[in-house]
Amino acid sequence: MKYVKNLLLPVFVIITIGFFSSPVSGEICNRVVALVNDDIITLYELNQRINRLTGFKPVSLKMQDQNNFIQTRRKILDLLIDEKLTKDKIQELGITVTPKEVDNAIEMVKKNNSLTHEDLVAALKKQGIDYESYRRNLKTELERMRLINFEVKSNIIIREEEIIAYYNAHKNKFNTEEQVRLAIIFLKQNLPSDQEKKPLIDKAKEIINRINNGEDFGELAKKISQGPGALDGGDLGFFKISRLDSQLRKVVSNLSEGEISDPIIMPSGIQIVKVVEKQKKKAKLDADSRDAIYRILYKEEVNRRYSSWIKELKEKSYTKIIF
Repeated sequence: MKYVKNLLLPVFVIITIGFFSSPVSGEICNRVVALVNDDIITLYELNQRINRLTGFKPVSLKMQDQNNFIQTRRKILDLLIDEKLTKDKIQELGITVTPKEVDNAIEMVKKNNSLTHEDLVAALKKQGIDYESYRRNLKTELERMRLINFEVKSNIIIREEEIIAYYNAHKNKFNTEEQVRLAIIFLKQNLPSDQEKKPLIDKAKEIINRINNGEDFGELAKKISQGPGALDGGDLGFFKISRLDSQLRKVVSNLSEGEISDPIIMPSGIQIVKVVEKQKKKAKLDADSRDAIYRILYKEEVNRRYSSWIKELKEKSYTKIIF
């Protein structure tokens, strides 16, 4: 019976072309561009989708770059063919989406975008879409998602060895940034000229000598420092080196763990910095990295299976492009 229907399609095509032809000018305003099983795709349908996806009318696209227009038109036509095939498969499998499920999906859209119902309707209107058309389109998308879950996503398993292999091949993506733990002694004084700062610089050098001669940096910070963290021995905790200001980043980069800086002159006083600890860049397969890799591999597998599935579906179906 299916073959009989396919044979009858050309007759319908002739009728369709005649219907959309202008009796005066003979100019065809619409025609069939593809046959998909017992369904058709019209030029009007194709042009509407080109306009929606590119933001340009087909005539404008063609005038800009004819080769690019032809490639774009073919990709969008393939997309429409895939949609027709999935629609047939949805009907074959009896997949349905209830009005309540559409309502729930719309509520989720509104919630995720902080929209009221009026906001959503207004946003749709700006895109030239009325609310009922939006509901129909959303229902179709939910049906397709359910089909893909059934036909493509079922039984996908990402093995631990796949995650580790991906991680080993892309370690640079999972490097933790170099960090440094700093402590400071800050001598506060607003002095405009270097000459006026000299007594403060001399004091800072004296403190450095005391530390080099064995006095504890932390204890001196508690007694002398006028800056943050003084009560904790000047300890400021960890910083990502890339986040430090350029002057401090340069000083810290040249210091090893346990070393202290020369006096650093600042507009508001003098700083003595100690590098308490350095954490170098290292690749780390932690829970967040593992989850990220899983999502990447899962998406790749879904795309691979979908491409294979849609190709097989096309091979089993009747499709013909008419240009």
